[in-house]
Amino acid sequence: MKLKVLGCSGGIGSNSHTTALLLDDDILIDAGSGVGTLALGDLLKIDHVFVTHSHLDHIAFIPFLVDTAGSLRDRPLIVHALPETLECLQKHIFNWHIWPDFSCIPDAVHPYMRYEPLAVGETVVLDSRRITPLPACHAVPATGFQLDSGRASLVFTGDTTASEALWEALNRITSLRYLIIESAFSDAQRDIAGRAGHFHPALLADELNKLQQDAEIYITHLRQNEADITMREILARVSRFDLRRLASNQLFEF
Repeated sequence: MKLKVLGCSGGIGSNSHTTALLLDDDILIDAGSGVGTLALGDLLKIDHVFVTHSHLDHIAFIPFLVDTAGSLRDRPLIVHALPETLECLQKHIFNWHIWPDFSCIPDAVHPYMRYEPLAVGETVVLDSRRITPLPACHAVPATGFQLDSGRASLVFTGDTTASEALWEALNRITSLRYLIIESAFSDAQRDIAGRAGHFHPALLADELNKLQQDAEIYITHLRQNEADITMREILARVSRFDLRRLASNQLFEF
């Protein structure tokens, strides 16, 4: 399996893009503004979008993707997410007010897009690839994902703060090679981080002590105006793991 980082920033501007990860060439993990970096031919190859949660920086380009590619494909784009997330997409995005309802265009029998509900812990198998939703704790219902190639696993937590269930799930993954986890705010913004359901460095450092597996750890969702200080604060507190900043266009093979 190959995972390419299309976007991993907490905002846009100055060549920064919000969260989107391309698995092989046919699966998106979240669909933030990073999807806009793909060529049309690449967009046409995407069959599935796995969504961590309903916030705009993770879903903004689903409408553009299906609008651009839908009529050029011979099968629907499948959007996989928690039922609560799918409900948000249906009610607040694909509602004929914000965007057309592509789940019934051109008709309900042959739609350009189809919804597929997920449940935490229930694996979706696509060819030999296993994608398992993991627990997350955020301001809205959310999930992370374990991507299992059969040889190794990469976990993307999505947006989350402290969660005992997450660490319990991670510690059961004996094949864990890579962990992509967020810290959206610096310690100076810990109050905002708490209200928004995000990590900050001090909390993240404490929580990483619960990880019993050896893994390379990458930090995502850094806000541009405080990304450097946030990383310095994390590195000052965490010495046990090989820990780095996630970068756009980074490629993982596992």
